[in-house]
Amino acid sequence: MFELRRLRMLHELALRGTLAAVADALAYSPSTISQQLALLEREAGVALFEPDGRGVRLTAPGRLLAAHAERALELDETARIDLERLQPTSVPVRIAVMQTAAQAILAPALSLVAAADPDLRVEVAELPPEEGLFELSARRFDLVVAEQYPGSARAHRADLDREVIGLDPIRLAVAPDDAPTGLSDLRDRAWVMEPRGTAARGWAVDQCRAAGFEPDVRFEIADLTAQVSLIAAGHAVGLLPDLVWGDAAPRARLVDLPSAPTRELFTASRRSAARRPGIVQVRDALRRAFPG
Repeated sequence: MFELRRLRMLHELALRGTLAAVADALAYSPSTISQQLALLEREAGVALFEPDGRGVRLTAPGRLLAAHAERALELDETARIDLERLQPTSVPVRIAVMQTAAQAILAPALSLVAAADPDLRVEVAELPPEEGLFELSARRFDLVVAEQYPGSARAHRADLDREVIGLDPIRLAVAPDDAPTGLSDLRDRAWVMEPRGTAARGWAVDQCRAAGFEPDVRFEIADLTAQVSLIAAGHAVGLLPDLVWGDAAPRARLVDLPSAPTRELFTASRRSAARRPGIVQVRDALRRAFPG
């Protein structure tokens, strides 16, 4: 019989690629991970790993067992949730939330949760959507708040369940005393955008290209409040979602874009955990806390 803890380590190795990354994610030492995986290999009776430079990679049997490990973890989670539905427990709900959602909807959502179930513990970490969705699959979190920009689509994974929270308008943001009428007026300006590889960056660059120019991205900043400061001071222009302002008045002049684009905010959970009472409750609260 395979030990579930060792199968979890194998699953993590298949996702993260190195023993050091697995050790960091699971809060073990690399030597402990290596020892436990060696025991798993002995239990399997076949070679699960082979040398790869200074590290290891999975063999064909290793990849096969890693796939079975993922299903075993899903069954374990489903069993625990079914028991929790019969006998409620105080298992925490761990959430990864992107910055603007953390600023604008997290506090009111937590207030709704506390009013409905004061004993439900919610643990929150702020992470970019791409990282949060990866860590959701790796079981570091139970729920993720992420985004999808118009004209692009994140991969729909069979193991993840998605629910829309709301739609967030995106507008051109410039200094309060600036007066452009549209994107094409800003071809010679300095731009502030999120880092390369993010959905927000890809979408913003595409909008500029559609307007006939390549943006001069002089500032790469993930923190949208820092972007606001640069824009308000006249050092850059940018494309910002309305949620960044929260309940406060905008510190920049906002210009509507053609077709009034919106980004979609959604929650994602593992499908095997979607029926867990705490997750259902937190998702409902996030949806109710969304402005409008």
